[in-house]
Amino acid sequence: MNKTVHIIITLALVIGIGIVFLGGSKNNTETGASAQNVEIRDGVQYVTVNAKGGYSPKVSTAKAGIPTKLIVKTDGTYDCSASLVIRSVGFQKILAQTGEEVIDLGTPKAGQPLQGLCGMGMYNFSVNFN
Repeated sequence: MNKTVHIIITLALVIGIGIVFLGGSKNNTETGASAQNVEIRDGVQYVTVNAKGGYSPKVSTAKAGIPTKLIVKTDGTYDCSASLVIRSVGFQKILAQTGEEVIDLGTPKAGQPLQGLCGMGMYNFSVNFN
């Protein structure tokens, strides 16, 4: 092969490796940045988290001092993220493979984040209350 072909192959490899290591396709919920998955209806705050191959979004921010419910959605979830544990509210359950689980969180206080994790401790999510 000539020198030009070697240069082209080397450049292609460098670009390909750069894309893989820099994670060019990751969005905010995959990288742990806060997401917009919180809504208030009729005086109740709802925080929605999806469970499948982990939890998404990994970090949520909600208001403190108002009644709050966590909605965990599953859609063909067969991995350990279906085994949800939230120690601070005494919740532990294997979720339905497809459906929604509504968990009453009471009225959270500012500065006391909620931590959810799978039964094996591999996947987690948090809700920060401000």
